[in-house]
Amino acid sequence: MKEKEHFFHPRICFTYFFLSLIIVSQAQQTPNRADYQLHIFETSEEITVDGLFEEAVWNKAEVSSQFWRVLPIDTGYATAKSTVRMTYDQNNLYLAIVFYDNAPGKRPVESLRRDFSFSKNDNFLLFMDTYNDQTNGFSFGASASGAQWDGIMSNGGSVSLDWDCKWLSATRNYEDRWVIEMGIPFRSIRYQEGITEWGINFSRLDLKLGEKSSWAPVPRQFPTASLAYTGTLVWDKAPPKAKSYVSLIPYISPRVSKSYQPNEDPKPGINAGVDAKIGLSPTLNLDLTLNPDFSQVEVDRQVTNLDRFELFFPERRRFFLENNTVFSNYGLPGVQPFFSRRIGLSSPVRAGLRLSGNLNPKWRVGLLNMQTGTEEEISAANFTMASIQRQIFSRSSIGAFVVNKELTVPPSDTTFAAARFNRVVGLDYNLASADNRWTGKLFFHKAFRPEEVDNAFATAAQLRYNTQQIALHYTQTWVGAGYRAETGFVRRNGFHQFNPIASYRFFPANRKVANHGPYAVLSAITDESFALTDRDIKIGYKLQWLDRSSFSAEVGNTFIRLLAPFDPTNTGGDTLTTGSEHQWQGGKITYTSTQRSLFTYTVSASYGGFYNGNLLSMNATVNYRVQPYGSLAIVAGFNRVNLPLPYNSADLILVGPRLDITFTDKLFLTTFVQYNNQIDNINLNMRFQWRYAPVSDLFIVYTDNYLPSPFSTKNRALVAKLSYWFN
Repeated sequence: MKEKEHFFHPRICFTYFFLSLIIVSQAQQTPNRADYQLHIFETSEEITVDGLFEEAVWNKAEVSSQFWRVLPIDTGYATAKSTVRMTYDQNNLYLAIVFYDNAPGKRPVESLRRDFSFSKNDNFLLFMDTYNDQTNGFSFGASASGAQWDGIMSNGGSVSLDWDCKWLSATRNYEDRWVIEMGIPFRSIRYQEGITEWGINFSRLDLKLGEKSSWAPVPRQFPTASLAYTGTLVWDKAPPKAKSYVSLIPYISPRVSKSYQPNEDPKPGINAGVDAKIGLSPTLNLDLTLNPDFSQVEVDRQVTNLDRFELFFPERRRFFLENNTVFSNYGLPGVQPFFSRRIGLSSPVRAGLRLSGNLNPKWRVGLLNMQTGTEEEISAANFTMASIQRQIFSRSSIGAFVVNKELTVPPSDTTFAAARFNRVVGLDYNLASADNRWTGKLFFHKAFRPEEVDNAFATAAQLRYNTQQIALHYTQTWVGAGYRAETGFVRRNGFHQFNPIASYRFFPANRKVANHGPYAVLSAITDESFALTDRDIKIGYKLQWLDRSSFSAEVGNTFIRLLAPFDPTNTGGDTLTTGSEHQWQGGKITYTSTQRSLFTYTVSASYGGFYNGNLLSMNATVNYRVQPYGSLAIVAGFNRVNLPLPYNSADLILVGPRLDITFTDKLFLTTFVQYNNQIDNINLNMRFQWRYAPVSDLFIVYTDNYLPSPFSTKNRALVAKLSYWFN
């Protein structure tokens, strides 16, 4: 394609998509939640959560049974029967679950670790729409080994497992069944007062039979967590009024570190701080932190970087993750106005607060303010994010936000005036139709800095349509050259992007094949004058078997016109010149094994052109689990980049073995090694965790970095952290 090829003006497309979003929002009919009802009655009987169901109330409680298949097909009842009973008292919500199991063999489980991987365990999950907005809620569950799962739900079906609360569960295994008893304190969740109906669904994954099922039926193209497809929990009277609460979580963290290049004396130190959680109302929560410490957070997994732009690494710090969607769901991946990882990774966080929750069933708010300190050349700064969202139509919403970064260094600093603040304001419309087939987004964001700049905005429209057979996605983005979001994640500026995606799935009447079908992806990027700079076309075919193993193959064509000098190996060699054009073809195959086996793996290989040379890439993830005490995993990648002289060619190797041991459901050890020759580093990270009381932990973390050749130590650190949760 020629350099000056142009596309239609985006304003026409933006108007079309805006009208489409509004029309489909109002056109969809809500699935009938009343078809599946479970009645719950209060009990005065004392219930012991032990998995024995000896209390008389369990014989009188209404039973939900006859789970529907969701995968591999969504017709008919599940092969193995499941039953759920519920009751409550003034303090707790209780569940008694029985899963019948006559299939031979052990029940697959990964480990005893909390918040297990859904696809690798026989498990039960509870989804509760406590706000009755079909968008936000809570999820609880357990695996057949007894490991707990809990998370906050958002976006109509996403579960964030970075939220933990105090609750009880007991799991027992028998030859023909396994059972769970659960007790969830009302003060651990948020819900609207005076409401006698909640949306609710139960999900079971039976790996031995290769079936996923749910009480209220869910179409197979959606997760069972989808709050658009729930039944109704009908209370005999409104749930007990939630009591206000205050929780304090103090910590103390001694540490010692030493640098060997250059050789320095060991540096001992000790940190202390406190977090607080305050329930302002049944649906509104205030989090406070003073001198927080994130030393227990697991290290980032390294990747081989062959990209021209900044790589995205997800936020892992719990303070920023709990209920984070009210802050982080603005924009699109790569054009995010707020990215909490920008706060406190280069300079210490001194204090912060975070207010989040629902004002009523329609309104949701979030307010975050963090103050960081000075670290070498990094100036102290104050970060603020304020958000308000309003539900409209059945499940859609509109939200507005302000993000502000303000330097707090003295005004006499010569650089202060030019960079003293960066602000972004914006408006997002989020589409979610009643039946979840139509989803999308439309937004406009504007950035402000001390100096006036042109085109300091970002805007996009996205529309997705999903049925069992067809998936159609289209995204169009326009980011101005002057748009800067210093507290966000924006990969590039000054571009238009057009990104259609289409796929089709066949569901054959076959005892081995679940589905198969083609897909096509196009990404075209132009500069602001609509001259093509990037184009990536992929056409592929994917096959999935009934045991959930899968195979895919694709071919692609890529065009890039460089906007800046670039070394394709990112190893410091000669760079390709600005304005040079490169076009190449390639292919890729990927296979993922079934998760039923103790030994699981994913392998992929690709080969083709790469700028003015070629690239061979091979990647594998291998896992072996010893039920239920842990697993050994290895992530490995090899990239051979061949370029003509005088440019660097390179064999880039990344190997990351990981040993995860769960001695009990409260005692864990993770050892993670990463060798990356692209950055000449070997990283060793060992993390021991003892959950000695509910949501109270002792962490001991050891980190070492080595130079591979000649083998020598760069630096090492030993950190301990003790925290306790006071109610």
